[in-house]
Amino acid sequence: MVQAPKRLLIAASGTGGHLFPAIALAEQLPDYQIEWLGVPNRLETQLVPKQYPLNTIVVEGFQQRFGLSSLRILGKLISSVLEVRKLLQQGKFQGVFTTGGYIAGPAVIAARLVGLPVILHESNALPGKVTRFLGPWCNAVAVGFEVAAKYLPRAKTVYTGTPVRSQFLDEGIEATLDLPIPEGVPLIVVFGGSQGAVAINKLVRECATAWFDAGAWIVHLTGDQDPDAESLKHPQYICLPFYSNMAALLQRANLAITRSGAGSLTEMAVCGTPAILIPYPFAAEDHQTYNAEVFTRVGAALMFQQSTLTAVLLQTKVLNLLQFGEDLRDMGERSRAIAVRDSAEKLAQLVREVVE
Repeated sequence: MVQAPKRLLIAASGTGGHLFPAIALAEQLPDYQIEWLGVPNRLETQLVPKQYPLNTIVVEGFQQRFGLSSLRILGKLISSVLEVRKLLQQGKFQGVFTTGGYIAGPAVIAARLVGLPVILHESNALPGKVTRFLGPWCNAVAVGFEVAAKYLPRAKTVYTGTPVRSQFLDEGIEATLDLPIPEGVPLIVVFGGSQGAVAINKLVRECATAWFDAGAWIVHLTGDQDPDAESLKHPQYICLPFYSNMAALLQRANLAITRSGAGSLTEMAVCGTPAILIPYPFAAEDHQTYNAEVFTRVGAALMFQQSTLTAVLLQTKVLNLLQFGEDLRDMGERSRAIAVRDSAEKLAQLVREVVE
């Protein structure tokens, strides 16, 4: 008798940092029937592959202060828990996997109500409030950074690293880079995560002339919220709102200047990309600084707080790194040493152990 495939509900929503690891996991479970749980009008409606049916619920996070809006959000949470419970029962699922965020609440609570196992993946060095609250309810919490486990004393944690998209593991993908960058020139890649970073963009434009004079090229991914994005023109400067082939770009880069979201850091580690990290100052509980410190402690990156970083300081640090290329190579090797290249396989094995 042929056994029916296991059915898994993946709850991942909102940002690439939540979605890409979940998609990478799903690709490692080809024998599972997978459905997705998301929120209407979020990034998952574009990124989740068509082979995974997408179910949506309306849910949002609680605000800092309790008030009438909190009661409305609580009502949505209760309603969404009931919706997910019905979905799990009717779909005859065997387990739930989530990458945290707002959607993890109804997914984890509904799964426990119907007695299904839950695996949660936390990519940040400082786990989010949702993970810290729901972690003890889960059968396992996979962590992207080892240090995260100390913030989850009541949860069963397993260090798996954070999965990346398969193209980042292709050592030859640099050859697919379709930007007109000469061979052998130093390349600085600037990006601010999926939302861009106007403050970083402004600093870089102030520094750029000195870097051009040193022979460097810059690929600057500005995001689509910067009104001055087109203000700098130079033969060694390529300005784009976004670029899809980030794996090839990061493999080619001699240096990245960026925020310190867990997803971006993991991708840079896999590619061995040295970095100057400028944590997003308004990130919840300053978690991007905790992420950056994982890299600075081992010499894989330099970190500067946005509030104290000046154009003169940034310009000088980059020129020093470009002058002493061996420092960049050492940083790249230390970055690569942090990477868990088989993270998706480790996470898939954990899911199998818990669900089966």
